Amino acid sequence: MELETTPASLLADGLAAEITHNYGRGRIAVAVDGIAGTRPIADELAHALRRDGRQVVRASLDDFRMPAERVPATAAGEYFDRYDVPTLQRVLLAPFKLGGSTGFQLRAFDAERDTVAESAWTTAGPDAYLVLDGPFLQRPGLRGRFNATVYVETRWADVPEVLRGADELYQAEAGPRFGATAIVDAADPAHPRRVFADSC
Repeated sequence: MELETTPASLLADGLAAEITHNYGRGRIAVAVDGIAGTRPIADELAHALRRDGRQVVRASLDDFRMPAERVPATAAGEYFDRYDVPTLQRVLLAPFKLGGSTGFQLRAFDAERDTVAESAWTTAGPDAYLVLDGPFLQRPGLRGRFNATVYVETRWADVPEVLRGADELYQAEAGPRFGATAIVDAADPAHPRRVFADSC
């Protein structure tokens, strides 16, 4: 059965081809960064890499959150305190990059119980791609941890006010649009398109 071709799948195929051309061997970490709309783009990219015969590990920053009681309901709280970046690096990014039989975890937070998740270790082959989606993935401490970064832009009107404030802090600190490997305009989720840093 032939798979339906969509604008999202075509975009993902192009991104996957570029990434695999530049990074064909080893453990490759790819970030799909943005304040909203990253999950579907990351899912499509993972599917595209798999269609190309690559082993893919899929993860989300939402699975590395802090318990709600520890996060102030402010823009600064959302940016600085929402995600457990040290744990993300310790149990996923660093061990994934080590390769070999080193185990890594794809989640450290149980959203249903709003608490730390039980440890579940997995591994991958020597040539594998990690696709991680979520906001603020080019913040200080994470920039440079990824081989490639796709930055997703979405409709500002769809973003809650506290997240807008958090994103303003992120833009000022990290300038993610200009640090990305590729930029995707997902204002129309059904028709995402690639744009470039000097475009309006």
